Amino acid sequence: MQTVKIRCGIGVAAFGFDRARDYFAFAEQCESGGVDSLWQTDRLVGADAQLEPLAAMASLAGATERIKFGMNAVVLAYRDPLVLAKECATIDFLSGGRLLPVFGVGFEGDPTWKATGRDPAARGKRSDEMLEIMSRLWAGESVDFAGAHFQYQGARISPLPVQKPLPLWIGGHSPAAIRRTARLGTGWLGGLMPASAIAGVVAAIRAECAKTGRTIDADHYGATLPFRFGGADDPMVQRFAARAAARAPGADAESQIVVGKPADLIARIQQYVAGGVSKFVLLPLAQGTQELSEQTARVIAEVLPAVEN
Repeated sequence: MQTVKIRCGIGVAAFGFDRARDYFAFAEQCESGGVDSLWQTDRLVGADAQLEPLAAMASLAGATERIKFGMNAVVLAYRDPLVLAKECATIDFLSGGRLLPVFGVGFEGDPTWKATGRDPAARGKRSDEMLEIMSRLWAGESVDFAGAHFQYQGARISPLPVQKPLPLWIGGHSPAAIRRTARLGTGWLGGLMPASAIAGVVAAIRAECAKTGRTIDADHYGATLPFRFGGADDPMVQRFAARAAARAPGADAESQIVVGKPADLIARIQQYVAGGVSKFVLLPLAQGTQELSEQTARVIAEVLPAVEN
């Protein structure tokens, strides 16, 4: 039996660096430290400074040599499938096959819907059409498509992605997201969920795959895990808890975040591994280049050696 590989990446949500160039120094720190991958959260509208993920991934393609990178997760319904497929193919081509794209339908309360005049009610069906179109484009097909939301005649892209097939990971944990993952996905990345809840989603995806006759590799299930080496009274922790409560009233913020020492993060990762997860996007809750670098350095020195195989 093949050993499932445990791998950890580092994620960036709000842009907490002091200078734009510090982002690339951070990427170099992660690459030289053996971090598996870098991840960029997708938020198009808001007061906090956040990078657009496709643009950020393109910049990383030229600024790094080994490390992989992905989007956690790109909201499909905000974008055009032909343009998005072309962007992903370009980034994968230029990086030599290091893009790890993850796609989701977004959540209904995102202010982007109102800001752009889009109806969130149709986001699932729109996303399903997009995933089919993009998969066919990445495979090199000349795509004819007549759907409820998109119509194409003879659409084709070049260059194609280096990875064949290009990974297509799905985010979300609703019944529709589970079915979408089993039907179209090559992997799944969970959002802010406790280990017990993610284990249930992993089991549900595997059960749905059994119905469709498809399989998803055992090491293609991931989790997003914010962390802070510090105390519960740290301002960044309090800010995260407040935002988590505003977004999901009644949710247990403590089960969605690790605060304490590296040993605490290691223990939590092991809980997720027991539930079938082997890929991790670790989000350092830090502000300023120095803090982000210090938190990441401790992951590299004290966490990765203990959990990766």
